[in-house]
Amino acid sequence: MTDSALRDRTDPALANWRNAVFAVFALSGFVFANWAARVPNIRDILEASTQEMGILILGIAIGAIIGLVASSHVITYMGATKAIRWFLATAAAGLLALGVIAQFAPSYWVLFAALMVLGAGNAILDVAMNLSGAANERRIGKTLMPMFHAGFSVGTMLGAGLGALTEQLGVPVGAHLGVTGAAVVVAALYVVRHLQPAEEPVAPGSATGWRTRLTSWTDPRILVIGLIILGMGFAEGTANDWLGLAMVDGYGLTNPGGAAVFAVFVTAMTAGRFCGGMFLDRFGRVPVLAGSAFLAFAGLLLVIYGPSTPFAVVGVVLWGIGASLGFPVGMSAAADDPKRATANVAAVATIGYTAFLIGPPLIGLLGDQVGLRSAFLVVLVLVAIALVATPAARKPKHL
Repeated sequence: MTDSALRDRTDPALANWRNAVFAVFALSGFVFANWAARVPNIRDILEASTQEMGILILGIAIGAIIGLVASSHVITYMGATKAIRWFLATAAAGLLALGVIAQFAPSYWVLFAALMVLGAGNAILDVAMNLSGAANERRIGKTLMPMFHAGFSVGTMLGAGLGALTEQLGVPVGAHLGVTGAAVVVAALYVVRHLQPAEEPVAPGSATGWRTRLTSWTDPRILVIGLIILGMGFAEGTANDWLGLAMVDGYGLTNPGGAAVFAVFVTAMTAGRFCGGMFLDRFGRVPVLAGSAFLAFAGLLLVIYGPSTPFAVVGVVLWGIGASLGFPVGMSAAADDPKRATANVAAVATIGYTAFLIGPPLIGLLGDQVGLRSAFLVVLVLVAIALVATPAARKPKHL
């Protein structure tokens, strides 16, 4: 039996911690997907145009930016475990508020504010749960971050399924989001009890102020890891936002057909995350990251230039598997130095989330001009940059 397997078996607290982190990731995805599933219903309640809904949804992005900028300072002050408790509850409270406001007192700008709360809570939660996951990964001694991020994917699938079901059954949005938000708050209080401190003891006299935390933004390795996350996050986000429509417009599929191809992508990505740890432990970060970036690059080429739908679907599978590991492995690499993990993870998360913020409008703008398949060339270039940057994920020799 390996040392890591022995530790995992003889210390149930580590296994409980691992399972709790997985649950936190799943709850984060669950919260966001429940909101996303009821966007059309909220649009109808507000009688809003597409442009007005675009501005409304911008509230999440603004909240996320505020949360990411504040995250390293907030988590340093509170600790990762307390931050997970409070900001998972904050995100869930934002979801609850969205449902109640939309159902009983629909107000465009009050909903905008609730979306900012949801975005800020989820952003700080994202950094905190990645820190806790990275610390648990170090303690257990085997790669777990891809599995944790697979938990997020599982949560989004469950949330989307529940949202679709409530929509089909005609459940009022207030009841759906209100009950769901309240349930997640209760779940957060239970799950967090099994987490352990993610922080390492600080040596006497060590510099820990905000100026020290900002030095992550001048660390070349952290910035290059940020490029890996940016490129692979852009690949993931573009598929989430535009793949279904690209299959409809670019390959002549029906709307259900486009949705089915997107489901293929999500399934491939989730499978890649569940299986990725095994390959990472066997072959190491850099070869596996390089291989996954190459798969994403090849898949994008098939989607952009494929002569027929079957070629494109093969490309979607490669794209999904290839994009699955960049974000979680980049987060794990950023947390290699436990003493600087909070600031480093916050920095790369901020860089990575830029992809999710600027990606949709950029691809949409280019897609209007040259078509979505050709617009995906931007993603291809960013994945190529991530491929070149993969050596930065190697653990420094002094750690």
